[in-house]
Amino acid sequence: MNTDDLSQSQNTDKPVFVVLPPETPIDMPIQNLQANPNVHGRPKQPVTQASNIVLRRLFVFIVSIALTAYASYEMNLVFNSYGMTALGLIILVIFTILFFWIAFSFASSLGGFVEQLSKGGGLSLGINPKDPLPSLQKKTAVLMPTYNEDPHRVLAGLKAIYDSIQATGQGQHFDFFILSDTTNPDVWVEEEAAFLRFRQQTGDDNHIFYRRRFKNTDRKAGNLADWVRRFGGGYDHMLSLDADSLMEGDTVVRICAAMEANEGVGLIQTLPVIVNGTTLFARLQQFAGRVYGPTIAYGIAWWHGSESNYWGHNAVIRIKAFAEQAGMPHLPSARKPFGGMIMSHDFVEAALMRRGRWAIHMVPALQGSYEESPPSLTDIAVRDRRWCQGNLQHIMVIPTKKLSWISRIHMLTGIGAYVMSPLWLLSLLVGIMVSLQALFVKPEYFTGTDRVLFPNWPQVDPVLAKYVFILTMLVLLAPKFLAWIAMFFNPELRKGCGGSIKALSSIFLETLIGGLIAPIAMLIQTTAVMSILLGYDSGWNAQRRDVGFIPIKDVVRDYWRHTAFGILMGVCAWEVSPSLFFWMTPVLLGLLLAIPLVWITSSQRFGAFCMKIGLLIIPEETARPDILRRDRIEKRRVMDMEVQDAFSTLVKDPHLVALHMSCLPPERQKGEPINPHYLVGMVKLNEVDNQDQAMQVMTHDEKSALLSSRKAIEKFLNLPV
Repeated sequence: MNTDDLSQSQNTDKPVFVVLPPETPIDMPIQNLQANPNVHGRPKQPVTQASNIVLRRLFVFIVSIALTAYASYEMNLVFNSYGMTALGLIILVIFTILFFWIAFSFASSLGGFVEQLSKGGGLSLGINPKDPLPSLQKKTAVLMPTYNEDPHRVLAGLKAIYDSIQATGQGQHFDFFILSDTTNPDVWVEEEAAFLRFRQQTGDDNHIFYRRRFKNTDRKAGNLADWVRRFGGGYDHMLSLDADSLMEGDTVVRICAAMEANEGVGLIQTLPVIVNGTTLFARLQQFAGRVYGPTIAYGIAWWHGSESNYWGHNAVIRIKAFAEQAGMPHLPSARKPFGGMIMSHDFVEAALMRRGRWAIHMVPALQGSYEESPPSLTDIAVRDRRWCQGNLQHIMVIPTKKLSWISRIHMLTGIGAYVMSPLWLLSLLVGIMVSLQALFVKPEYFTGTDRVLFPNWPQVDPVLAKYVFILTMLVLLAPKFLAWIAMFFNPELRKGCGGSIKALSSIFLETLIGGLIAPIAMLIQTTAVMSILLGYDSGWNAQRRDVGFIPIKDVVRDYWRHTAFGILMGVCAWEVSPSLFFWMTPVLLGLLLAIPLVWITSSQRFGAFCMKIGLLIIPEETARPDILRRDRIEKRRVMDMEVQDAFSTLVKDPHLVALHMSCLPPERQKGEPINPHYLVGMVKLNEVDNQDQAMQVMTHDEKSALLSSRKAIEKFLNLPV
């Protein structure tokens, strides 16, 4: 009997648990990146592709290149007007790369601005939020992967999604799976207790399931692939969630209906809106995402067409396409970060499905998809470090055979998001070196062999430099301005942000604080890139999602180096030239204020103050959607629940013991590997006098090993209380 699928206590008086449905296996082959994919006769051009997609892409690239060429020409006049120098060439190359980065974003946002006003962004798939809710015919699995997360919080969100889907009247088309990769034994048992409570609350044992892996191979990608290979054959689609994901039932049904209506579509990605932010940092993130996000998302959807990207969650995926094309290989390089398991698997999964000629779409016009932001810069830096390593790995994936050039652009963009920080820092350092050269290197006023009447004055043109700076700022800030204009055509958004004037004030505040944080983020990302290139792994840790006070001493410990670097750079700039110092003031100010800035932005008090005066607010706060109301109710029910010791949790509930036993793998057989933690734990169980002593003497690893054995659990339960 497969104990993962069907469990039954040997004692018929104990409850019987079916924790998983019968397996419906489907083949999911590992993809060979050096071989041609099997496209199964599908056409090269998806039927859902926009007819004018070539013109859209030409517009984005021509505008980006033209703006960059003009700005680079002007920058060349600033530094090299009287002849090219080595440092002048270096700073010109760096400037060209950095400017193309922001020009590309501007061109994409410009297309998104037009598309946003025309109310596109999903209509090509037949998704119109104003139409009556369509009826579903096929089955979808809602997947909630979790890894050492607070189970009460995670399942409260999943319960809100469950209730919202049931409210559509089409709940029979959905099964819900909690896919645990948890390694913390206390969290593991608490997950089972929360799962048991979830079923009891809904009275639904036929559509809610729980599976914990005992070998966490390939992290989240392996977690999902394991489910697909075991159960994917019984479903047409899967809805991939994250631990903080929320989606309206109406939204989920519409996307699933679009998948049914468009058989060549492999994935539909929604635009998750950041919500529930309480710290100032989280509120800045959610305001920016809510106001600027649609313009940016409409833009990339506009020119990506049917070759869009996947962000790993809040998306509906056709299981046939995923199983057929998205089996993740290990990269062959032996040196980290480029070898081994693909960490940022979502980009690659979308690219491989597109390589197999499945269409990948984003639908920014459809609302009802939500996520949360890390509460502080420190928390986002931890997550960013992992993403940085994953994105740098894509260097090894870009040469994949038959990969769409748009998919390659996606990966280059992901790499660029982290490479731009070291380049920005390098440009600042080279700028100081240029000024040093002007200060200490004796200039040659009369060059060449011919006698000339007028000297050649080597200089940096300050007036032209000012114009280049203004142009750069205009291109950098234009997407925000376009988003503000688009707000005038969206009364709901404008009203929800406090009106046009309050919204503009919030944009100024977000831009100011974001500008001060940018140099800090530059150093954080530069450090991450360098450490990864030196071979340091980012690890795999659970993300902190709940708000917590960060003591000032911890902020000082983590950010004193940023302040020290700012002081050092400021002293060097001042010694070289006061004008250079004032030119670098925006960067220096952010670094000098790193400690108070991080501490203030991680505070709930300052976040609450902004909300009180009507700044950085979003429509989801002024008129809370149904799914967010449901989520708030569910989280209030569990707000006082904490993760307890695993054994103390088990002994309180015989139903939980039976459930836990039913989920365990078979006992170790002779000849199989020996777990030394299990052996030591069993010795301790033999020597203790009662359960309390056992819980006190067991280490984390011993507890985890004993909880994986029926014999050990029975031995513990037979100890005196």
